[in-house]
Amino acid sequence: MLYCPVTPAISPSTPKSRPPLRARVFADITPLRTSVHYRRLWFGNTVSWVGQQMTALAVSLQVYDLTGSTFAVGAVGLCSLVPLIVFGLYGGAIADTVDRRKLGMYTAVGATVLSVALAAAALLDVRQVWVLYTVVALQAVCFAMNSPARSSMIPRLLPPEQLPAANALNSLTSNLGMMGGPMLGGVFVGLWGYQAAYLIDVVTFTAALYAMWRLPAMRPDHGDEGTPRRPSVLEGLRFLATRPNLRMTFFADLAAMVLAQPRALFPAVAVLWFGGDAKTVGLLVAAPAVGAVLGALFSGWLGTVRRHGLAILVAVVAWGAAVACFGLTRHLWLGLFFLAVAGCADTISMVFRGTMLQAAAPDRMRGRLQGVFIVVVAGGPRLGDFLAGSAADLASPAAAVVGGGLACVVAVLLLGLWRRDFARYDARDPKP
Repeated sequence: MLYCPVTPAISPSTPKSRPPLRARVFADITPLRTSVHYRRLWFGNTVSWVGQQMTALAVSLQVYDLTGSTFAVGAVGLCSLVPLIVFGLYGGAIADTVDRRKLGMYTAVGATVLSVALAAAALLDVRQVWVLYTVVALQAVCFAMNSPARSSMIPRLLPPEQLPAANALNSLTSNLGMMGGPMLGGVFVGLWGYQAAYLIDVVTFTAALYAMWRLPAMRPDHGDEGTPRRPSVLEGLRFLATRPNLRMTFFADLAAMVLAQPRALFPAVAVLWFGGDAKTVGLLVAAPAVGAVLGALFSGWLGTVRRHGLAILVAVVAWGAAVACFGLTRHLWLGLFFLAVAGCADTISMVFRGTMLQAAAPDRMRGRLQGVFIVVVAGGPRLGDFLAGSAADLASPAAAVVGGGLACVVAVLLLGLWRRDFARYDARDPKP
């Protein structure tokens, strides 16, 4: 099923009215008004994402309660990282060969069952950490298979000009869930135990399941080639290797996440730079998310931007510059401001990167490219944490943060000079 516009055609001679100031400033909710399917999908994803973040916190708390080991808590992230990388690629390939609606439904059902298993283990007082690790790994598999299918559906539900607004709304969902989910999870765990967070997660998944159930069939459009018999990850990678604009979206993101990722140094800089404690670390962690939420809330102007490649380059340069400025300041609130600016720039970059992947890629490849996107998003920040920690040990936290931010800026400028056509990418004529 290809997207079919339902609004009346506008002749070339018909003057277009300038949108009101509110629409040009605040988040554009046009996709929620014009597409009932997208509205259900967005609402279901928003509710279920909050539940998933509640569960993520509850699992970490339960692992620490059982082991008393921060290393054991850190291993939870490893249990999810490996399946995300492996099954992100394979899940994207599967999404290009089957009905994406069914794949989304089946994986959402699987995630729901796993949340039920967590709740049952908590109610039965099962005190085996390996059970939690296993469930977390399987949850990551479900997410890695579900996300490419769900993301690949959006260009089938909305016209191209609404994709930036849809991606801004998706960014708002992601960041609000990451901010509010752990907070709610902590409250419910404190009041009623781990099982409360897990059971609420089960309930929130029903919204995502209902949204998937109401969608029409979403088989990939392979044109005259016919649907391939088996999913091929290599075919997707070969396609990406010959599409410079789409490749550049990944290179730019890796420059930001690998070279200028200060997150691992927050505990150290909270003490050394600001004389703070765990509360200060919490503020540093929250600041980029706050900036990202504000960037999504005031994203109405993004729909007027046509040079998406140039916008990505500018946004990533802004991220690197803001991180470098954070490394130079020793005033907490000024540091929080620069981190918030970095988070806002990251949202802008994400909106345009996601839009290019959806608009410039053929439908038969969208799942595989979304799978690569998951791998970059999951692996890039972890590699950045390792690089920042190593640089801080070899030199100092200040050198790691400032040097990383400047390295990001230089790398993106060099990428822009290397692929000058990327800055000329025009959303009205999307070329991969």
